[in-house]
Amino acid sequence: MSTTSPDIIKTKAYGATNSIFNGLKRMEIERHRPQADEVHIEILYTGVCHSDLHQVKNDWKNTVYPCVPGHEIVGRVIEVGSTVSKFKVGDTVGVGCMVDSCGQCKPCQHGEENYCQGPVSWTATYNGPMKPDGSGANTFGGYSTNITVKESFVLRIPDSLDIKAAAPILCAGITTYSPLKHWNVKEGDRVGIVGLGGLGHMGVKLAKALGATVTVITTSKDKRADAEAMGAHEVLISTDSTAMKQHEASFDFILNTIPDAYDITDYVNLLDLDGTIVAVGLLGEYKKPLNNMEMATYRRTVAGSVIGGIAETQEVLDFCAQHNILPDVQMIKMQDINKAFDDLMDKEVRYRHVIDMQSLKDEA
Repeated sequence: MSTTSPDIIKTKAYGATNSIFNGLKRMEIERHRPQADEVHIEILYTGVCHSDLHQVKNDWKNTVYPCVPGHEIVGRVIEVGSTVSKFKVGDTVGVGCMVDSCGQCKPCQHGEENYCQGPVSWTATYNGPMKPDGSGANTFGGYSTNITVKESFVLRIPDSLDIKAAAPILCAGITTYSPLKHWNVKEGDRVGIVGLGGLGHMGVKLAKALGATVTVITTSKDKRADAEAMGAHEVLISTDSTAMKQHEASFDFILNTIPDAYDITDYVNLLDLDGTIVAVGLLGEYKKPLNNMEMATYRRTVAGSVIGGIAETQEVLDFCAQHNILPDVQMIKMQDINKAFDDLMDKEVRYRHVIDMQSLKDEA
C-alpha cells in the first residue's frame, strides 16, 4: 500500500548531488499541490544562467545539496489555489530568481524583495534562503518538469513575447534593466556595457531602447558585428591600451557584466565626472584594490546591483514586449546540459542557452 500523500507530486529533474562536481544527473524531487495562495506550473522552458554553474560547483561556498538549478522559468499554469486571483489555468507565466521574502521589511514593502532585510532575506528559486538559518532549508529550481510558487512571485509573460526565448529576461533581463533604471539612464546618456555575454547582450538592447548611446567594451574583436547588430554605436576593445586611453572620461554610466575577478580601475578611468560603474556579474572581490585617486578626482561612483523586485521584473517583461526585445538564445535538450555548462565555461555561448523541458518530460 502506498504511503505517498496525494498532495505530493513526484517530479523529474536534473541536479548536482554533492560538491565534487562531475556533471548534473537525472534525479527525482518532490513538489506539492498548490496551497491557497500558490500556483502550480508546468515548466516549458528554462534558461541557463552562469549562476547555475557557480551554484552547482559551490563556487560561493553556500550550496545546499542536492542542488537543482534554474531561475529563468517560463511555463503554463496547470492548477491554482483557492485564493489565487491574478492567474488561471492555461496562463503563460514566468518565475525568476525569487520565490519568497519576508514581506514585512522596508525593501519588501517598497517592491524591492531582492533586498529583503528579513531574518533569512529572500528565498531563491533554488538553493533556499539567501541567509541560511541552519535548518538546511532548500528549494529546487527550473531544471525540472513543474514547480509550485506563491502567486505574488509569479510573473505574467506578455502575449507578444516568444516564449521559447523569453526565459532569460527573468534573470539576465532584470539584472541589467534594474541598474539602468535605478541610475536613470536616459536618452543621450553615454553608456558602456562591459562584456557581451548572457547579461551584456541584454544590457546593450535595453540601454539602446532607453535612448542611450551604447558602447560595448569587450576583449573579443569577433563580437563586433554582433554588438553592432544589437544596437551598439561603438565597440571598444579593452585589451587595446591606446583605445582605452582615448576613451577615458567618456561615459556617464558603465554596466560591468564580467563574472570573474578583474581590475575595476581599468574601467573606472572610462567614467566622466559624476559617472557611475555598476557591477552585476562579479559576486566577489576585484582582482586588485580600487584606486581611490581615480575615484576622487572625477567624483566617480562604484556600485553593485542584484536582480530586481517582482514589480520591476514585470516591468522589464512588458518593456521587452513593447520594444520587441528578446534574448539571443540557443535551444538545447535537458540531456545536453553538461555540454552547455562546458560551453559556458569556454565562453562559447551566443548568448544564452534555453532548455526545452519537453525533452525531460519525454525521458524514460
